[in-house]
Formats: sequence, structure tokens, C-alpha cells
Amino acid sequence: MVYANAMDRETALGLHEAMLITRLTEERLVKLFRQGKTLGSVYRSLGQEATSCATAMALGPDDMIAPLIRNLGSTLVRGVTPLEVFLQYLGRVGGPTGGREHNNHFGSVARGIIAPTSMLGALIPVMAGVALSFRQKGERRVAMTWIGDGGSSTGAFYEGLNFAVVQKLPLIVVGESNGYAFSTPPERQMAGRMSLRSQGAFTLTVDGNDAPAVYEAAAQARQRCLEGKGPVFLVCETFRMKGHAEHDDQRYVDPELLAQWATKDPLPRFEAWMTQRGWQPDPGLSARLERELLTAADAALEAPWPEPASLTPGVFSS
Repeated sequence: MVYANAMDRETALGLHEAMLITRLTEERLVKLFRQGKTLGSVYRSLGQEATSCATAMALGPDDMIAPLIRNLGSTLVRGVTPLEVFLQYLGRVGGPTGGREHNNHFGSVARGIIAPTSMLGALIPVMAGVALSFRQKGERRVAMTWIGDGGSSTGAFYEGLNFAVVQKLPLIVVGESNGYAFSTPPERQMAGRMSLRSQGAFTLTVDGNDAPAVYEAAAQARQRCLEGKGPVFLVCETFRMKGHAEHDDQRYVDPELLAQWATKDPLPRFEAWMTQRGWQPDPGLSARLERELLTAADAALEAPWPEPASLTPGVFSS
């Protein structure tokens, strides 16, 4: 593939670190989950880090994102720290929601992040509205959200994307075609490929495990939105290498299929691509990040629990 919007060395190194810290942060969360320390389960993006990180990396600083359950990498790209992530999952004071919530249900408007919701698909009309506000204000900004195979079967997906198409809004919907909707493979719940669900939006389909290709496609999608040509449905073909969450042992997945996709792991693939260009990552990066993550996790474990009286303000009106 020829990369028309090929990233430079600095961007490549930054993307590699984002993908690596995403994987290592999730691995640390899994350890906390197995120790019974997290509140709720952990939803991993193992094998999908390129999709979340590269799409977010291609955006501008004023653009807005609305992640889903496997898009932790996108929030880290936008400036969320691993310490904040650990505080959130442990339900402690100092976390993004102050201990009111757990796992990845948090956002940061200051960082351009709209909080995820468990109602999959619902963020597409929300982000269509955000994109509409950009146009009404005359702002050159783009909205981005993600959706999986199962979420693309919801009514909100069709309604939100259709509205964006009709209004020609600067919205990018990243379709993470990762092989399963919980435990259901695509062929059991949709007719045809995910890319056929575009509702008339300009559609790009890319190898979701090829980080430079995802970055280029996202950059092209953003430019198209800024030119007023309407929304883009960016389908990233990838694979979910773990179960729906850590409580799911994915026994319904053929081990041979997992072995095939393991050879397409986006991290070593990207590292090989970088090495070909003489852009080798710091060999000590992984060990350094591991130490930093351990320190952050320990700090989160030592953080205080919220006072019960602090849980209702901002939730209920008196």
C-alpha cells in the first residue's frame, strides 16, 4: 500500500507507544480484576489497538471523540493517564467519575471525550448532534465514534448515521469489524459485510491491524469531513483476541481462528514496519512503561474510597 498521508517518525513513535501502553494498561487491569480489586469486568482491546489508537491519532486537537468499550487507546491518545484509568476501575476518589462509576464509563470534555454508554449505537446520534453543532458554529472540527459488529445492528446506528448523511455532517463512524457480537459471529446476525451498512455514507474499508493504513484512512476521512463532503464510515477489519470481557472464556471461538489472527498482531506488525524505516522504538520502552504502570496501580490501590455522601450530587436533584 502507498501511504498518501504517511506518518512521520515522531508520529509513528507516538502511535507505537500509545498502542503499547494500551496493551500493558489492560494487562495490569486484568491482574487487578483477577485479584478481585476492580469494580465490574474488564473489556480488552487485545489485537485491536491499532484501530483505536491510529484513528484517534489522526484527529486534530479540537476534534471530539466518543469511545466504546474497546477504545481505551483512544482516550490515552487524548491525554487520559493510566493512573486515572486505574482509579476509575477501582472506584476511588480522584478518578474521572469520583468513584460513582467503574470501568470505562467516563469522559472529559476538556480533552474532547464524550463518555461511553452501555447502550451500543446510542453515541452515533449523539455525535451526529455534536458534528451538527460544529457546522452551526462555523467550526472546522470533526466528531468521531466507534461501533462494533453487534452495535451496527441497532436502530440508533441507522438513525444517527442516516441523519449525518442527509445533513452532510463532519462525522466519522469507525466500524470495528472484530469477528463477534459478544458470542455471535457476523454471519449469524447480519446479511453481508459490515461495510454494506453505511446508510449512504462514504465508506472506507481498511486492514484494522495495519496501523499505518488505519492512520492514513482516518486522516483521509477527516479531510473529507472538513471539506464538507459529509460523514465517513471507516470499517476496520480486525479480530477480538479475548472474550467479550474477562468473565467470558470465549470457548465458542475456534482455537485455529485465534492462532491465525495471532500472526496478524498489530503491535509486532507495526514494529516491523518502523524497523524497515530505521525508526526502531526504544528497546527499554516496555520495561519502563511496566514500571510506571505498576507505580500507578499501587497508587490507585492506596487511594481513598469516596464518602457515601459524595455519590448523589450531580446525579439526583434535590
